[in-house]
Amino acid sequence: MNNCCRNSFSRRHGWRWVCLVAGLGFGGPLAEATDTPPARVPTQSRDYRFDKTISRQVLENYLSRSISMEGVFNGKGDLDDNIRMLTSIQAKYIGRSLCLWGAEAHFLSDVQRAKEEVPKLLAADPDMILEACVFETVGSRVDRIAIPDWVFADMGQPVEPRNFRYADMIYPEGQRRSMGPNAQVPDESRLETRLWFYYQATSYIDAGFEAIHFGQVEIMNRNDRDNAHWEDLLTRVRAYAAKHARRHMVLCNGHVPSGGLMREGRLLLDFHAFPLRVREVPDKPREAILELGFSDGIYGRSKGGLTFSGWHCEHLPYLVELDNYGVSQHPGQPNATGEFNWVWGYDEITWFAHQTKEYRAHWLQYAWNWVRQADPNGFLEMPGSRTAVSPDTRWYFANNPGPTVPTGLGDEAAIRAVWVGEAGMSTLESRVPSAPRK
Repeated sequence: MNNCCRNSFSRRHGWRWVCLVAGLGFGGPLAEATDTPPARVPTQSRDYRFDKTISRQVLENYLSRSISMEGVFNGKGDLDDNIRMLTSIQAKYIGRSLCLWGAEAHFLSDVQRAKEEVPKLLAADPDMILEACVFETVGSRVDRIAIPDWVFADMGQPVEPRNFRYADMIYPEGQRRSMGPNAQVPDESRLETRLWFYYQATSYIDAGFEAIHFGQVEIMNRNDRDNAHWEDLLTRVRAYAAKHARRHMVLCNGHVPSGGLMREGRLLLDFHAFPLRVREVPDKPREAILELGFSDGIYGRSKGGLTFSGWHCEHLPYLVELDNYGVSQHPGQPNATGEFNWVWGYDEITWFAHQTKEYRAHWLQYAWNWVRQADPNGFLEMPGSRTAVSPDTRWYFANNPGPTVPTGLGDEAAIRAVWVGEAGMSTLESRVPSAPRK
C-alpha cells in the first residue's frame, strides 16, 4: 500500500483507504459511480456565455468560481469593499447575495435597495451571476403585502384586490413545523404559497438576479410527493426569466437531502446544493475533516436525468457550502453525544471562523481537493460573507480587514490561491491540516 494513504472510517462504507495526495483518487465504489465531467477549461479562457439555456461546461465554470456572500444587497458588509474583493479574486457565482430570511418583513424596500445596488456590481463584472433566496419560512407579516395583478395573471388565477394570506400558506394542523415566533414552514402544494414564491422570485429577476436558491425544498413538499407543484412553480418562474432576465434564464437550486427534486425523469433544479457536512476530530481540539458517508452528505448521491437546458447527466453538478444553523449548548467542546451536526459545538461557518488564518487557508485547499476527488460533480462554494453564531463572532467576512470591514478575517488570498492552483491540483497535497496551537 502506498504510504501516501491512511486508514479512515466511514459510517456508510466501513473502513477504507483514503488517499492524501490530490490526483491519486479514492478507491471503492463511490469513485467508480461518479460522472466524468467535461475537461477543465484553463482560467484564462473560461467560457461564461449563456442565453436561455446553459451548457454543463459553462455551468461548472460558474460553480467552480462560486462564493457565498450572504446579504451583499441587504446591508451586510461594505458594498464597495465587497465589489473590490469579488473582482480581485475573480468570483463569478455570488451565492445568497440577496438573502431575506423572513422576506415579508421589509420586502418592498429590500427589493428596491437591491435594484439600486445590483447594477454597481454588474458594472464591475457583467459575467457574474447573482443569487437571491426564496426560503423555507413565512411569517404572519406577509398578510400586509398586496398581491400585484400580474402575479394572479401569470399564475393563471382571476385578479382580485387583496393581500397575501399567511393562514393559506402554512401546513394544516398536525403537519406544521415552527420556524420561530409567528413563522412556519410553508406548504408549496398550496396555491397561496406558490403565489408568494412566484412574487419573490420574479421580483428578484427584475432586480437583476439570475439565480434563485429555494432553500430546503424537501421540507416544503410534504403534500407534493410527485413534485407536480414544484414543477409548475419553477416552469412559471423560468418562463418569466425567459422574457425578463438579463440572459433570459434563471438558475434554480436548493438543498436536497434526498439528492434532488425529480419528476418523471426530469431534474427540476439546474444544480443541487447542500452543506459540506464537516466532521470534528474529537481527539484533536478544533480540528475537523470531510468524510464519505458522514451524516447525510450529498457526495455520490446527486441525482441525474434530463436538465432544463436539455442535456442529460448521471449526476447533476452541485455546490457544497459551510452552512450556518446556530450554536450548541457546549460551544468549543467536542460533540460527544453525536447530537445534530455540531462541529466543536458550532455550526460549520462559526467553527471555521474560530480557526487561525493559517488553518483556514490550509483547510480551504484541503476541502477543495477533497470534494473534487470524492465526487467530480461537486464544487466547494467558498465562504465570503455568512451569519456566525457565538458571543465573540456574529458574522464571518473573508474580506481583508480595513476601515470599512474592521472584522474582516483576510481570507481573500487563500480563496484566490485555491482557484489559481486548480489547474495544477494533481501536484497539491490534500492532507488534513492540523490546527495551529494558539
